[in-house]
Amino acid sequence: MKRMYTLIAALIIFLGVAFFTTQNASKTTSSNKEKIPTVGILQLVTHPALDQIHQGFVAGLKEYGYVPGKNIKIDFQNAQGDQSNLKTMSTKFANENVDLVAGIATPAAQALANSVSKSTPVILAGITDPAGSGLVKSDKHPGGNVTGTSGESPLQKQLELLKQIVPNAKTIGIIYTSSDHGGAYNAKKFAKLCQQAGVNYKLYTISSTNDMQQVAEQMTSQVDAVYAPQDNGVASAMKTLVNVANQAKIPVIPSADTMVKDGGLASYAISQKELGKVAGEMAAQVLRGRKTATFPVAYVTKGTYVINQKEAKLLGITLPNEIVKQAEAKGEVFK
Repeated sequence: MKRMYTLIAALIIFLGVAFFTTQNASKTTSSNKEKIPTVGILQLVTHPALDQIHQGFVAGLKEYGYVPGKNIKIDFQNAQGDQSNLKTMSTKFANENVDLVAGIATPAAQALANSVSKSTPVILAGITDPAGSGLVKSDKHPGGNVTGTSGESPLQKQLELLKQIVPNAKTIGIIYTSSDHGGAYNAKKFAKLCQQAGVNYKLYTISSTNDMQQVAEQMTSQVDAVYAPQDNGVASAMKTLVNVANQAKIPVIPSADTMVKDGGLASYAISQKELGKVAGEMAAQVLRGRKTATFPVAYVTKGTYVINQKEAKLLGITLPNEIVKQAEAKGEVFK
């Protein structure tokens, strides 16, 4: 009888230990799941340049071992150009207490910075003039919870290319979106370079993509070439701009490789995907503990020549042989 009591007691102890072990294992598993970071990505609108930045960002995270669906969760939101969507989506990230957020395009980054807590890192993905748009104190010393990559265009190189391709152009039209900080910054900086080089120019603005047809028709009747800066509104309406310009036999020299693909004649451009990749790598470092306040804004400065041979043929323009060779060797050629 005593032996039976002993066996029963041993069984009770065994079951108790098993129960608590299972409970602890369950808690450990639950804890491990909680450790998987969540990253919120907010993109202003769909167009090829921003889409490439998004792809690059995910690739940058993977470079540091963060694989979506495996050890990191990515919540991607696209505002489709709607300001109210930006507010709603950034507030959603704030309420969900995500571990890090990334803004693709200046308005998206600003919405995030204004919505999430100061303890939530905000990564800029290809933002023009971060300090001027109030996102960081300075590029070298961001000073808060915001840092990332800046999409500064190689404007001097682009002006030199335009002069090479259209040497007889008397007036260059520069078009940008009045509400796009980055677009206005790039357009006015390009205009200043034109002024310094003794090149005549005229500035044209659109308030939204709906204005492009009318403004482009006016512009192409007054200029000999068009410069399209890195501007979300212009990039979104690039095909409309090109259609109008083609009818007037006016070449469009854009700032981004994706805009050449959409009908621009040629560009010396930095890779939008590389901008996103560097931002993704920065995000990974921040997730591992690096402080945004002392993490300098990064720039991708080296570009490549990108040409559209189909467009050149349509306009009857012979691209400089040197540019063609460099595009074929290191850049990109659209046919």
